[in-house]
Amino acid sequence: MPSAAAAVQAAPVPVEGAGVRERRKALPGWAHGWIVPLLVLAAWELGSALGLVSESALPAPSRIAQAFWSLVASGELARHIGASFVRAGGGFLLGGATGLLLGLFTGLGKWVERTLDPTVQMLRTVPLLAVIPLFILWFGVGEFSKILLISLGAFFPVYFHTFLGVRSADRKLHEVTKALEFSALQQATKLILPSALPNVLLGIRLSVGVSWLLLAVAEMMGASSGIGYLIQDARVYSQTDIVFVGIGLFALVGKLSDSGVRLLEKRWLGWRSSYKG
Repeated sequence: MPSAAAAVQAAPVPVEGAGVRERRKALPGWAHGWIVPLLVLAAWELGSALGLVSESALPAPSRIAQAFWSLVASGELARHIGASFVRAGGGFLLGGATGLLLGLFTGLGKWVERTLDPTVQMLRTVPLLAVIPLFILWFGVGEFSKILLISLGAFFPVYFHTFLGVRSADRKLHEVTKALEFSALQQATKLILPSALPNVLLGIRLSVGVSWLLLAVAEMMGASSGIGYLIQDARVYSQTDIVFVGIGLFALVGKLSDSGVRLLEKRWLGWRSSYKG
């Protein structure tokens, strides 16, 4: 009969940390990002219920939710969100497309870089808030000035990351395409653009965030609709709950926009074998 020591040695040894990994797998990946916000909201609601925070300065999440549903029921929220989407989308498309094209031209041509890039670098150092009075003097406070301000902010992240991506293409692969007698179009579509795509998508992610940031500034400087206008109007009448509704909308829409770009990254950059933690 086998000895007790042999039986102990033959028994399976539990792997340390296996239970922790199983618990991690039981929680979906998307749910991890909600842990901290839900804990903050629970502590916030509890503090309001116990009277630890001022209801006028920091209304309870339940009161903010009631203000949100009242805006939804009246149809006012849909009108403001639609106006903001038009402004942010128009400014992002204009600025992002311009930044993409100029980034490609500057990265591909040495002469274009020496001619154009110093001017872009100089304009980059000018604070965007400093040009608001100039935009108002030139274009007034209409929609065009707002879209132009957003497009100016969306331009720079896409431009710089596109330029960086083009210049990050492997020189050895570039020499291989020359040896294979690739045309300029083939080099651009089969080597340069795929190599630059990770940086371009990163620039787009940053550009989306800047677009929503400048949207709030543009709508607060003069508008009759939009999420920024909703916040500004609620501030005048001391409606703190509606101010928090507007802030939450900016956070939610910005997060959804960023998640959309990340889905494109997963789909288009699946070939990368980078470290994922």
